[in-house]
Amino acid sequence: MSIHEECGVLGVYSRTTGDVASLVYYGLYALQHRGQEGCGIVVNEDGVFTSHKGLGLVSEVFTQEEMQKFPNGEIAVGHVRYGTTGGNNLSNCQPIQVNHLKGKLAVAHNGNLSNALPLRQELELSGAIFHSTSDTETIAYVITRERISAPSIEEAVSNAMKKLDGAYSLVLMSATKLIAVRDPHGFRPLCYGQMADGTYVVASESCALHAVGAEIIRDVLPGEILTIDRSGVHSDKRHCGTAPKKLCIFEYIYFARPDSVIEDVSVHDARMNAGRILAKAHPVDADIVIGVPDSGLDAALGYARESGIPYGIGLIKNKYIGRTFISPGQDHRVDQVKIKLSPVESEIRGKRIILIDDSIVRGTTSARIVTLLKNAGAKQIHMRISAPPFRHPCYYGTDIDSQDHLIACHYSVEEIAGSIGVDSLGYLPLENLRDLCGSDGYCSACFSGRYPTNIPEDTRKDQFEERLSRRKTGGKA
Repeated sequence: MSIHEECGVLGVYSRTTGDVASLVYYGLYALQHRGQEGCGIVVNEDGVFTSHKGLGLVSEVFTQEEMQKFPNGEIAVGHVRYGTTGGNNLSNCQPIQVNHLKGKLAVAHNGNLSNALPLRQELELSGAIFHSTSDTETIAYVITRERISAPSIEEAVSNAMKKLDGAYSLVLMSATKLIAVRDPHGFRPLCYGQMADGTYVVASESCALHAVGAEIIRDVLPGEILTIDRSGVHSDKRHCGTAPKKLCIFEYIYFARPDSVIEDVSVHDARMNAGRILAKAHPVDADIVIGVPDSGLDAALGYARESGIPYGIGLIKNKYIGRTFISPGQDHRVDQVKIKLSPVESEIRGKRIILIDDSIVRGTTSARIVTLLKNAGAKQIHMRISAPPFRHPCYYGTDIDSQDHLIACHYSVEEIAGSIGVDSLGYLPLENLRDLCGSDGYCSACFSGRYPTNIPEDTRKDQFEERLSRRKTGGKA
């Protein structure tokens, strides 16, 4: 079991290029690591929205034939999805579109609302009809309801923010505007930049800006409403500073691409720092340091440099394993770890190995990787984790919704080491998380249990799916 993050969002505003769909395509391609279940693009041509969404990777959904169907336009928004709430079906793919009395709206969302259930119930009681089971549609409805009486879409978004709790980095598109919004805590990253021809690009990570040739201007501030239209860029900061900054620390540990920069901190440097800290906190005599691809590699390099133990490539990842990988049937079951990872025996055989990974969730994947290395001839395996023990659920955009499958909740470090078959195990100390991002403005609730918002009444990621099932079966789920 791996930890997954919800989504990646991207928006483009251009008065010169015309082919905004292609820019969004390449930007989403750079954000593919944030979600592989589904994706979508909506293009705005003079107020007419044209969209295409589908299940699968960006390259699978947006074939050349599909891309040619998009018109030239000035504005476009896109989304890649890994569903932490709602099932994996086409209705939950984003961006979500809403037609209302004052126009149209397309919404792409990264994060999870902690008050999605009571908001949805309130909307349903007032007559709203939902077509998906993701909380993004709840956000779209709240904004739409506010827009009916608000003088502008920006004012509607501002009013809606007073009712939304939890994590939301949004890219919104109206008939004439591209709007970027980040919740007051700033749980999820969001930045914007500009291309040489004046085109503006908003994205979850700076790596997507670079992919389309845009230079980053800055991060969208926690609580900021950033509007881009024909008159330029406008910033509304009335919600800034209304809550303590709590960027998800797992962006630096695992979620973000290592070539991204978030809040002026290089993700690669943060992971290197984690490795250096591990080398100081949990030293051990060994012959080689290796990382589990991909997010363990930077930390492994940091550990090697700090400890003086040589860094090596001990595991090779199959680059062509994606969402479409089909698990064999029960009669032909194959260990998927063996398909995805291959040991380099010449680097491993007869050696004492320090193995670096970003996390241990259930421990099953770690145990299989350890078995791979032992079968390749490893003499000893000392595992080091570039994060503290994962002991608490996350309600802000990862797919861990309970403690049931978190091995660190039920066993000691020594017991976990025995369970996964390593000679020793060490985690990043909780007090050293600050060293990864250089400030205290981060959320570490999944490690510490200290949540910056109220915990949701219903914490299951499938809460809307179960309610829908009860309705279909007359109340018998």
